Amino acid sequence: MNLAAASASLVSGKLSVVPMSDGVHITGEVGGLAPNSTHAIHIHEKGDCSAADASSAGGHFNPSGAPHGKVSSGAHHGGDMDNIVADREGVAKVNVHASGVTLGGGATNDVAGKAVIVHASPDDYKTQPTGNAGGRIACGIITVTQ
Repeated sequence: MNLAAASASLVSGKLSVVPMSDGVHITGEVGGLAPNSTHAIHIHEKGDCSAADASSAGGHFNPSGAPHGKVSSGAHHGGDMDNIVADREGVAKVNVHASGVTLGGGATNDVAGKAVIVHASPDDYKTQPTGNAGGRIACGIITVTQ
């Protein structure tokens, strides 16, 4: 999946989404970030990156109607994942997990065709419904490849 810049940022990247026993694992790189900066990354409900600010992707993917939170502790959206951190060159090595979701098959918790959004700020894992993660600076659509 390719991530394209949104909200007039220079952020882009390439990510891979792989199914796991309890969700999906996302790996890859995102560049064009501020050096040593931290950013939220979430799966959003619509596979639509057409708006300049990526607002067309809708809110966080949340098939179970849970409150926003940290993926590794307690209630959270299906699209919630841990923050990513850029190195001194502004490149983040992505290695995150979304739990309670599937890839392909068309179930209500299927992330195929949904958007992945990188946000301008880190997720605080508390503020509802978005973790106070700021603007949307990159967007890409999850596709299933054989």
